[in-house]
Amino acid sequence: MVKAGRWKKEWAYHAMLVPGVILIFIFHYIPFTGLVMAFQDFIPTKGILRSDFVGSANFEYVWHLPDSLKVLRNTIWIACMKIIAGIVVPVLVSLLLNEVRSQFVKRGIQTLIYLPHFLSWIILGGILIEILSPSHGLVNSFLEWIGLAPIFFLGDIHWFPATLILSDQWKEFGFNTIVYLAALAGISPSLYEAAEIDGASRWKQTIYVTIPGILPIVILLSTLALGNVLNAGFDQVFNLYSPQVYETGDILDTLVYRVGLLDAQYGVATAIGLFKSLVSLLLISASYWLAYRFAGYRIF
Repeated sequence: MVKAGRWKKEWAYHAMLVPGVILIFIFHYIPFTGLVMAFQDFIPTKGILRSDFVGSANFEYVWHLPDSLKVLRNTIWIACMKIIAGIVVPVLVSLLLNEVRSQFVKRGIQTLIYLPHFLSWIILGGILIEILSPSHGLVNSFLEWIGLAPIFFLGDIHWFPATLILSDQWKEFGFNTIVYLAALAGISPSLYEAAEIDGASRWKQTIYVTIPGILPIVILLSTLALGNVLNAGFDQVFNLYSPQVYETGDILDTLVYRVGLLDAQYGVATAIGLFKSLVSLLLISASYWLAYRFAGYRIF
């Protein structure tokens, strides 16, 4: 009876999930049938049913590619740096915004730093290409003005990964601060009052009240981010990279694009995507276990 009564109260919430579940089924589960291409010499005119089965040949081909390990290393390095920066920068910005007493100034700053998140990488890519241009870009014009040599940020293999990480933070850090600002708003004012009565300065209050108050959220988001170790950001890299920076800027997603769509090696591209998906599944499973272990978070 209790379960029936609960269902009557909550049926509307379950009904709201139906459109999302249908979309996920159509666009995520039905395409699973295409994974068989990873084990075939897939030819579009023959289709999945008539293409020759080649077993693990596609995986062996990928493993013996001269750039495969380099691409995997680039993917892990860029993704990990984005994850670390995506935690550190929003936390610091939220702590600084928390100290701003004027609500008008605070909201103005929040609006300005949120804006890049709502722009696509096609737009931001064009902006960055102009700003970072070695001949007429704003950044290099400033470097020349102070007596430094111009830097080809998007064409130098040493500068390109750093450019990806910094530009990713420029786009996303403002939006990511929302979570931490919400966590800060949940800290009881009585804790600050007690600390102030005990003679704690603003710095001491931040160390002993503010940071411990948001630490569970930081741990939770850090562990959940492990699932993105192989997601270095296709949209960003695709719009900014060039053959000049393949050595340090090529990632798994761009390799899949070139192999699958440009070279028409559909089986090989599917094999790379399947490998990435399996590794991501393991990392996501580990991240949920760690989130439950250290932050008490669970979805089931």
